[in-house]
Amino acid sequence: MGRVAVALSCTAEVKRELERMSRSRSGEVRLAERARIVLGCLQGLQNEEVAREVGVRPNTVGLWRRRFAEQGLSGLRDAARSGKPAKYGKDLRDRILTQLELTPPEGRASWDGGSLAKVLAVSDDAVWRVLRREGIQLQRHRSWCVSTDPDFAAKAADVIGLYLNPPEKAMVLSVDEKPPIQALERRRGYVQTSSGKVVQGLQSTYKCHGTVNLFAALEVATGVIRGKTTPTQKRADFQAFMAEVVADEPADREIHVILDNFNTHQKNDEWLAAHPNVTFHFTPTSASWLNQVEIWFGIFQRKTLRNASFSSVDQLVEAIHQFTTAYNQNAAPFVWRKREVKGTQLRNTIVNLCN
Repeated sequence: MGRVAVALSCTAEVKRELERMSRSRSGEVRLAERARIVLGCLQGLQNEEVAREVGVRPNTVGLWRRRFAEQGLSGLRDAARSGKPAKYGKDLRDRILTQLELTPPEGRASWDGGSLAKVLAVSDDAVWRVLRREGIQLQRHRSWCVSTDPDFAAKAADVIGLYLNPPEKAMVLSVDEKPPIQALERRRGYVQTSSGKVVQGLQSTYKCHGTVNLFAALEVATGVIRGKTTPTQKRADFQAFMAEVVADEPADREIHVILDNFNTHQKNDEWLAAHPNVTFHFTPTSASWLNQVEIWFGIFQRKTLRNASFSSVDQLVEAIHQFTTAYNQNAAPFVWRKREVKGTQLRNTIVNLCN
């Protein structure tokens, strides 16, 4: 005598969910199929009838009929599988991390997957799997200036305090200069690569028509830039620029100026004595990234200088002034978001970073 099919029943809510699953186009195809099987069983059809309707074997219908009867909707999902045990586990991970602390062989500057695999006598694929799992990218590098300023914390706090909590009614300026900018003339256009892509082309050879220096003062509260181009980058040029910047401000208004430690920014005691409402605040050594005007210089470099061609210094100066004017029309302050600032040191080992 054949096995009697289990009779199924469910609530209206469960049935609606089954109908939704059976029509879903974004979910798993097998879940939709199982939902249709159960819906057929709920109509009182036999396994053979449901199998013909859905396009599966009768024993498949019987399997999901029993699973739904025992576990409900959750029974339609696949049970967790143990899977194939990992061939290389924590032991290989620890060996790789330890090896990364050692000097690479064969005169190499750094390790890569192949050299690690050779030393550890495992496959390249096994090494790369571990590196991906640990988030280690041996092919990528970063470099940065390390500040050794013993007063880093105090100087950084002074600068950041001006960003986050400036004195009432005071003006805060972020000031720096861009080293002599070359007026380079070179051929530009579009070229088609061997793969058929069309990209901007820039001739590698060029003619230099001269250089110009750019001073810039960023008003921290508004994001407005005040710029001035000069033929030279001397202390007298810096003082003349600062005099122009502060000239329109009331003599009793506090003006705080954030500067890096470039030599023209130092030894300006006489100028400061003539402008008692102005105070200079210096970033820690090798930490000019604390100066917000550097962000603007990066924008200027990308939008005006990169891949540009100038037939004269005058044309370069005109481009600088045009960009500054256009930028100020939509200027907005930069927002300081960094929660912690400290002098970075290259001291972490790969083992410490991954544990």
